[in-house]
Amino acid sequence: MEQGPAQDEVMLRAARGDASARRELIERHQGAVYRLLRRLARDDAQAEDLTQETFITALEHLGAWRGEGTARGWLLSIARSRWLMSRRGSAARHEPAEDSSLEQLGLAAGWGAPMDPEALASELEQRQVLERALGALDEEAREVLTLRELEELSGEETAQVLGLSLAAMKSRLHRARLALVASVKKGAAHG
Repeated sequence: MEQGPAQDEVMLRAARGDASARRELIERHQGAVYRLLRRLARDDAQAEDLTQETFITALEHLGAWRGEGTARGWLLSIARSRWLMSRRGSAARHEPAEDSSLEQLGLAAGWGAPMDPEALASELEQRQVLERALGALDEEAREVLTLRELEELSGEETAQVLGLSLAAMKSRLHRARLALVASVKKGAAHG
């Protein structure tokens, strides 16, 4: 993950209109932006459109980046905003999270029950099972897991992108991890 002066230099050059720096910024981060949007939108075409919109918005507002966090975190924040704005204009509804207590989620994830670690590891290695399990989660869970686990943003950056306090992000992440494990187990039992 890029950090520090090299990142700052690319952003500064891009803000000054340097075409090669703008291309480098897009090439370096388009995969992360698309992956987040694909998980949120669940539609390839919409994710592609939103990715383009994200970079158009970012390139128009490069001067707004203050060097806080990484360029990737800043771009993912823009991507999330574009996605949220696209939802306001559509008939999409927020998927209500199940009202499960942490204890219920923990039991569903297998806490306190004997488990075969090799069998669980084997299931988790199967990308298809994991993708189905992730897709079955509510939007908030997919979002926090994508940012923190898949895009490997720091806790602080993840909280910033989501507009949450660090403590609230950690709570959401914990619940999302439990829900993911429960979803994997449920998929394995039905598969």
